[in-house]
Parts: sequence; C-alpha cells; structure tokens
Amino acid sequence: MFNSIFVGGSMTDGNILLSLGLAIVLGVICALYYTWKNAASRSFAFTLALLPLITATVIMAVNGNLGAGIAVAGSFSLIRFRSAQGTGQEILMVFLSAAAGLCLGAGYAAMACLLMVLCLGVHALLSAVGFGKAAENQREVRISLPENLEGEGLFDDLMTEYFTRYRLIRVRTVDMGAAYQLIYQGSLRDSSAARRFLDAVRERNGNLPVSLGAVPENGHDI
Repeated sequence: MFNSIFVGGSMTDGNILLSLGLAIVLGVICALYYTWKNAASRSFAFTLALLPLITATVIMAVNGNLGAGIAVAGSFSLIRFRSAQGTGQEILMVFLSAAAGLCLGAGYAAMACLLMVLCLGVHALLSAVGFGKAAENQREVRISLPENLEGEGLFDDLMTEYFTRYRLIRVRTVDMGAAYQLIYQGSLRDSSAARRFLDAVRERNGNLPVSLGAVPENGHDI
C-alpha cells in the first residue's frame, strides 16, 4: 500500500499524471481547510493549493538525486517568508503542503494522502477541544507616560484587577525621549472589560496614548 507507484524508479505517463493530480487535490484540500479555519489572504490560499504540485514536479525532475530535490523543494517552502514573517500555523501548513508534494514526487501517493488526512484531522480535533485556547486571552499593553511621572508600580493594582497574570517586559523611551512607554503582557480576565481598563489607565497617565492588543506571534511567553 505504501510502496512507491514508480516501480523500479521508472515513471510512466499514467503514474506521473496520477501523482500530479493528487498533488492538486491535496493542495486544494489543505487550502480550503486553512481558509475555513483562519482568515487567510487569497495569495496564501493559492500558495497552499499549488505548492504540492510544484514540489512534486521538482522531485520528479531531479529523479535519482533525492537530496538535491529536497534542497530545492525546501527553498520553495521558505520563499513566502523572506519578505513577511508567517504565523506558526501558516508555516505549519506550508510545510505540510511541501511534505505532501515531496511524497508524491517520490511516488508515495498513499503516504501523501495519509499525511494530509492525519495532520488536518488532528488539527481539527485539537481546535474542537480548545487546545491552546487560553492563549487567546493573552494581551499586550503599551502605556505611555510623561517623563516626569514615576511609572514603577503605578498600574500594578489595575493590572491585578483586570488580568489573571501579567508581567512588565520592557520599558523604553518614545517621542525622542520626551516620554516613557511601559509594555506589559498578561492574560485578560474579561475581554468585555477592555474599555474600562483603558479608561482607568488614561486617568493615571495624563491621557497619553495607551493600547491593548494581541500578543505578537514572536512575543514573549508569560
């Protein structure tokens, strides 16, 4: 079942078309699944849909030199992230598409299908049970302070009231050194209380800018 369809390393028109057809089908399935679960751009959906086909073609073209094929296919999978950093799930899906293409390019059609079904199935199961959902309440708070206002401990009571846990991760100067900015990360108790928290902070920092947003993908863990 899991043997290569390229018997003896020979490629026929039939098994080449089978592999490339499966590459298109698996790529489209991966793209449809990801766009259903996440807000993805159209360009990223096209990337997921066509990457297995491109990768499989590259592997077939360098048949007999699998090491060179893997190196070239790996470079394909990283092209998107040279100009824009991808999220963890985006990188996962890109490598899943590339891996499916690698399997198909080597003739392991059943293995490629099993890989796609298992990965998407486990991802759907983990999403359904709320795996990692606690991270959705993590927020980053940026509070600007005038230069003459002492900020140490000034917002501890508010952070304790509105966050289950938090920590101050950075203090820096802004506006050419005319103000300070405190950067906190923590788990918000109630997302509906965000406006009350912002209003309370503004009363203490002289109505200077304050922001409350999602923690960046490459942000610090708490």
